[in-house]
Amino acid sequence: MKKKILTLSIFILFGVPFNSYADRRSYVWTYEYMTMPKARAEVEYYFSAKIPDSSNPGVNSMEHQIEFEYGITDHWDVSIYQQLQQNNRAKESDLSYKGFKVRTRYRFGEKGQFFLDPLLYFEYKRSADFSEPNEIEAKVILAKDIGNFNVSYNQVLEQVAESSGGIEHEYTFGINYASGYGWGIGLESKGNYTEDKYALGPTVSFGLDKFWFTLGSVFALNNKTDDIVARFIVGIPL
Repeated sequence: MKKKILTLSIFILFGVPFNSYADRRSYVWTYEYMTMPKARAEVEYYFSAKIPDSSNPGVNSMEHQIEFEYGITDHWDVSIYQQLQQNNRAKESDLSYKGFKVRTRYRFGEKGQFFLDPLLYFEYKRSADFSEPNEIEAKVILAKDIGNFNVSYNQVLEQVAESSGGIEHEYTFGINYASGYGWGIGLESKGNYTEDKYALGPTVSFGLDKFWFTLGSVFALNNKTDDIVARFIVGIPL
């Protein structure tokens, strides 16, 4: 009897097709053609870890983010992030408040209406003590679903508001296969054209109506890039 109950529980948890209205993420850096539905909300937790030099693991950094996301309309949503930074050096660890971010997204049309599904993303970043300059980030997001496959590309433009320097050009790109039973597996790449940094790695995701999570990592493709960067995201609809 216990074995039957356990088998049934596993089937319910992992065998029910995913059918959530939450802002589920198939990638950890790449955004898809998706916004939070009108009057719906979600809390997301991000954990990111960066190892600049794998031969010197004593020098790395970790970041924690809490995001509250709300749908103003079915096509337009807003979010606010609170950020904590943790640096590990010589077996010492410190955790400090890094700052906040405010983000908004707007998607055009409906999925499949255009050859590529378009979405615009804008973000404002500010440090905890307001000592560092504002940062403004914009993304043009283009995505396409082909059967169970998704392809998404983000063109990223980042500018320090008080700086006379140029705009940094970055990108993220992902290919994902959705199994139809809540699981997704994919490949993700991110890079900075301006600084000649590029990385590539795997991504796995899972989701049900009450929660979802995504785990991914990328590995350096040249010696200018951080050796390993990993991120875990979990979302809980409210």
